[in-house]
Amino acid sequence: MTISNLPPKGTSDWWPDEFANRKYIFDTWRTVNRQFGYDEYLTPMLESAEVYRAKSGEDVGGKELMTMIDRAGRELAIRPEMTPSVTRMVTRFYKQSPKPLRLFSIANYYRNERPQRGRNREFWQLNTDIFGTTSLWADLEILQVALELVLAFNPPAGSFVLRLNHRQLIDAALTEVAQLPAELVTPTVRLLDKYGKIGKEKFINSSTDLGVSDAAIEALIQFIECRNLDDLVTQFPIFAENKGFQDTQTLLQSLTDLGYGDWITFNASIIRGFDYYDGMVFETFDTHPKNNRALFGGGRYNGLANIFGSEDIPAVGFAPGDETMRLFLESWDLLPSETADPQHIFFPLFDESLVNECTQLAQTLRRAGFRVEQGVEQQSFKQALKYANNKGFAYTLILGSNEAAEGKIVVKNMQDGSQETVEQANLVAALNGS
Repeated sequence: MTISNLPPKGTSDWWPDEFANRKYIFDTWRTVNRQFGYDEYLTPMLESAEVYRAKSGEDVGGKELMTMIDRAGRELAIRPEMTPSVTRMVTRFYKQSPKPLRLFSIANYYRNERPQRGRNREFWQLNTDIFGTTSLWADLEILQVALELVLAFNPPAGSFVLRLNHRQLIDAALTEVAQLPAELVTPTVRLLDKYGKIGKEKFINSSTDLGVSDAAIEALIQFIECRNLDDLVTQFPIFAENKGFQDTQTLLQSLTDLGYGDWITFNASIIRGFDYYDGMVFETFDTHPKNNRALFGGGRYNGLANIFGSEDIPAVGFAPGDETMRLFLESWDLLPSETADPQHIFFPLFDESLVNECTQLAQTLRRAGFRVEQGVEQQSFKQALKYANNKGFAYTLILGSNEAAEGKIVVKNMQDGSQETVEQANLVAALNGS
């Protein structure tokens, strides 16, 4: 039997050049988070399945969940997201920890969904969260980190936008404006979350099937298509005293004062489908015509911890994925071009009798901070240069019997073809340009 050498559907092999792109993304994420004082953590890849079924929504916590039964008969799930997992972890250490807790992680996840552009079954994701404060300024900081996370890639003006909303506005639209009975709130908000994908006609039909009145449907459409806070309060004066409205107004003004005005806007269609959000919610969007899509989002979730028997732990955060970020960078030509690493050196073996001398020199260079790939088979000069060019080394070292007898070595610059002969004792200094 021959086994396919392709990875499972919805997963990917990362060849070194692709891994370099992902590493660039991850390194940038890590740098921005650490600049704001966040500490890195990690949770297990497996959790009790009920952790996600409780609050992750009907898709992520239901049909997309990849589960298994362990030897003790417990149902476990491969993590499809981090928020319930990190909340579980925080409940264990919360009381003895200084507050607020600023945490981030970069980890891989799995959802048993249909693969499509920008959505793989296995994906990597950054999670950034603040625990232990209800302060509006924590919301502001999370939004600032989210913006800086994209701006760190030096995108052009107008390349993305952060769209802000508030669950208290959404709740008021459902219960006070549309006056929905309690049993229709959850299914209707899930329809609202899909409004941009399914369109107005399907939303109307699906809402009617749920039993939502025509007047309520009209009011909800009027709400969700609103793109300006002034227009919102003009159409629905009831929102003027809504805390969600006031907080959103404050956040937008504060972000504008901080210089982010060109990158932010209010948008009533931002719902965030997870059941645990209960405050500010947002999503960032790529505006490129060939990749016009959501990049990532997040929001405030103050009540999630109680599913673990804990007191409520206020929290706010967001989570960008690697694939949507890669597509954003690719669309705007922001991925780094391949350039030779000046620390990357090839040291071929031209004479097996010199293997010990080559190894000692290579070790000296590595201890000095250079990345040295050493030949393990004797080869010709032509073969060595062909390999060095294909691999993109910055330098190739040439050590033959004549050079060895004189205590010297040839350093060949693979970018411009120049070369110089230096004393072996001065090799590190020569490569450092001194």
